[in-house]
This record gives sequence, structure tokens and C-alpha cells, in this order.
Amino acid sequence: MRVAGLLLAAGAGRRFGGPKALVSHGGARWVESAGGVLRAAGCDPVVVVLGAEAARVRATAALGDAVVVDNADWPTGMGSSLRAGLAAAEDVDAVVVLPVDTPGITAAAVSRLAALAAPGALARASYEGVPGHPVLLGREHWPGVALAAVGDAGARDYLAEHRVLLVPCEDVADGRDIDHPDDLP
Repeated sequence: MRVAGLLLAAGAGRRFGGPKALVSHGGARWVESAGGVLRAAGCDPVVVVLGAEAARVRATAALGDAVVVDNADWPTGMGSSLRAGLAAAEDVDAVVVLPVDTPGITAAAVSRLAALAAPGALARASYEGVPGHPVLLGREHWPGVALAAVGDAGARDYLAEHRVLLVPCEDVADGRDIDHPDDLP
């Protein structure tokens, strides 16, 4: 099975104080680190969706061989970025979706999800029983996910209406979303 990594990095990061794709922590920008995590887990290709300050991200971040997609509709929310990324993920059976603001996600967590890849797969990481990221979306689910992905909901509503395999990852990753600088570990 061929699995793409889909990195959602288009938001303005209003609560954080700027685009999270540009945040440096531990010596690398989050967009670089997250792309590296997806690559290290074997995702190919890695699709990076940019929006807010896309030109600055392209100019300052090392994105390597990633397929970079500019989402002109990024102000409408994560849903438009998810749709843009799915549209760019060609010739794969599934995608592992990772938001840029989850810097505690590891290649081991992504690998657990990617190992379940199939066109009909639908799975997500869990942390102490709480669903989180990354999320595995088999190709058969993409049309439904795209229809449900509006505003900031992303795939949340679609996942709530379907049977989703929860994959425990608390032993290999920290699934926290970082919304404010005070949330940094």
C-alpha cells in the first residue's frame, strides 16, 4: 500500500501569535520537523499545504521533496486545507494527516497508522483513550471527508459518523495540539 503524508500547515496561528509553520523549537521549524516525521515513517509523497505567509514559509523552510500546495482559501479554516491536500495526493491508497501544531508526534506514531493503510481504512491515534492525531484516511473515504470538511472541522464530523479504529500511541508520542506559546513543553 502506498501512503502519503498530508501536513496541514496553512493557518495564521492567531492564538499562537503567528503561523505555526514558521515556529522554531528545538532547532527546526515545525513545518520542517513534521515533514521529516512523515518521511521517516515512510510516507511518500509528503504533501504540505500552506496558506498564511506561504511565500515566507517557502523561502525560509527546508521542505525538501515535498509536494507543496498553496491553499488560497486557508482563511476559511482547516477544512479547505484538508480538501486541497487530498486533491494533491495522487496515486496513493491512503493518507496520514498531521497538523503542523502537534510537534510531539513521532515517526513511530505515524508508522503505526501507516501500517494499517488500505483504501477502506479509517483510523486515528489515541492518547489515554482520547482520539487525536495523526489520522489515517483510506482513499475510499476521501469524497465523504471532502464534503464534510468545512470551516475548522476538518475530518472531525466525518470521523464522528463512521467507525474509526483508535490506535493507542501514548507510549511513543505526545499528541497535544499547541495552540498558545504557553502550551510548549
